[in-house]
Amino acid sequence: MKTRSKLLWVLLAATALGAALSLLAVHWCRINGWSDPDQHIHMCYSDFSLLFTQRGLSDGLFPFVHDVADDQVMEYPVLIAVVAGVLALLVPGEGAGHERVLFFYDLNHMAVVLCWMAVVIITAFSTAASRRRDALMVALAPGIILTLSVNWDMWAVFLGGFALLLWGRGHSVWAGILLGLGAAMKLYPLFFLGAILVLCLRAGRLRSLAAVLCAGIGSWLAVNVPFMITQFDQWATFYRFSSEREVSFSSMWLAFSWLPLDGAGFSVLSNGLFLVCCLGIAYLGWAAPVRPRVAQLCFLIVASFILLGKVYSPQFVMWLIPLAVLAYPRLKALVIWQAAEVFHWAAVWMMSAKITSGGSFGGGHSLIETAYGLGIAAHMITVIWLMVLVVGDILHPHRDTVRQAEAADGRIAQTSQEPAEEPSVEELSAEAASAQATSVGEDPLAGTLRGRRDAFTLPGLGQKSQLTLRW
Repeated sequence: MKTRSKLLWVLLAATALGAALSLLAVHWCRINGWSDPDQHIHMCYSDFSLLFTQRGLSDGLFPFVHDVADDQVMEYPVLIAVVAGVLALLVPGEGAGHERVLFFYDLNHMAVVLCWMAVVIITAFSTAASRRRDALMVALAPGIILTLSVNWDMWAVFLGGFALLLWGRGHSVWAGILLGLGAAMKLYPLFFLGAILVLCLRAGRLRSLAAVLCAGIGSWLAVNVPFMITQFDQWATFYRFSSEREVSFSSMWLAFSWLPLDGAGFSVLSNGLFLVCCLGIAYLGWAAPVRPRVAQLCFLIVASFILLGKVYSPQFVMWLIPLAVLAYPRLKALVIWQAAEVFHWAAVWMMSAKITSGGSFGGGHSLIETAYGLGIAAHMITVIWLMVLVVGDILHPHRDTVRQAEAADGRIAQTSQEPAEEPSVEELSAEAASAQATSVGEDPLAGTLRGRRDAFTLPGLGQKSQLTLRW
């Protein structure tokens, strides 16, 4: 217990250091204000300050509640609008002066720092007990330090991570509630349900799947329906905008802009390919030698969505960092990936500085465009590389460091207890017997699936076809 308490303080101290660095990264804008092109040149842009003045928040208008002009509608899901609206009410005074903008920014920055601290602790308790220090990689991740205050994404990262932890503790309904709330903040936590669906079908645990789905749908409807009824046009803006928006920053589709497709056409193409990737990940989950860990499948799904999306905003890296630490906690690989993301982050701001300055910044040469292209390539290559490494661990579970640690922790726990009669192989589940034979541990986030016999598997990757679904 004393060791655990010490680790918690270390993690919180490391996150506080990261938070201080995140504040230092935006120091220029906090002092001088957020204006174009300077906020891009100094790489401290934030939607907090921009939307406070441009979405009616500085005038006391609450998103999705008050009637606003078309150009003042919040283009985000419900809960982001609620968070922004509530924090805007806490800003003293009137108008859109620098002091009020800074106050609103600082409130939001403080809120996402608290979410970040929670994510670090959640990550620590979502892995094997002997690997909880891996959460330090979340506490000091450059991708979080540099992009934390660009948008409200850390709220969704917190809700999604907390949902996975509750799932791993066997609280299916609460996990579903938080996934529904996460999807009402940013869409991507919804994809975690795909990983849970695959694993529940493989384990034949339809009851847990139904609990998560019903709770998730219920919580999403609970926060969305009131706004759908009262301000449908404002509520639908996010979904309409996501479908119709043109290909934008850092998307792979920039290389295919010559195709005769508009934003909606690229959405169909992007979503179609993402569906194909999800089907491939589902097959991997059902055919792998051992049931994959939920964090591994979540990482693969979210990474596929990021790679195939019509836009890759710099802060989207935060979606992947906790999942990457849980799925593939190798420091060297994560450092290489983060270095590529930092390069991409800098290239994006230099490119946007050139655009917002009307070409005067960096004009006369193509160095910025070259760096921007290299940044996109580096980001995509390293994410794909991490996906390959995660797939390798799924296909060769004995190489999975989290499973190794979980197995070792289990052996230590067994030796510290009084000797008990060894159960027969018949009494063990098929997966547990395989784990005993190959020294492969279970998923720390297995939850209600822990120790259950496989009920649905497909051939081709080390399994035979079987179908024995149970409620």
